[in-house]
Amino acid sequence: MPGTAKIQVERIQTGIRLEKRLVKVLKALAEHKDMTLGDLVEGIVLHAFEGRSPFSDDTIGVINRLREIYELDLSSADSHKIADRKGE
Repeated sequence: MPGTAKIQVERIQTGIRLEKRLVKVLKALAEHKDMTLGDLVEGIVLHAFEGRSPFSDDTIGVINRLREIYELDLSSADSHKIADRKGE
């Protein structure tokens, strides 16, 4: 937002592992929003911590198109059932 003071924070590098298609959708969404992947993830998490949706209806439409493009068929119901393939 123009004229809004920035909040200074200390960021660290992290080595998290995420599902491949999910990362593709997140990267494409960050590009669409002209922001970094890290900024996008921070925003999603901060909204989630407050029980709020981080996305407008228009952005959800973009996400749904990206999910189709990258064949991301996982849902929140799958979040506790995801496991690495054998040998990975």
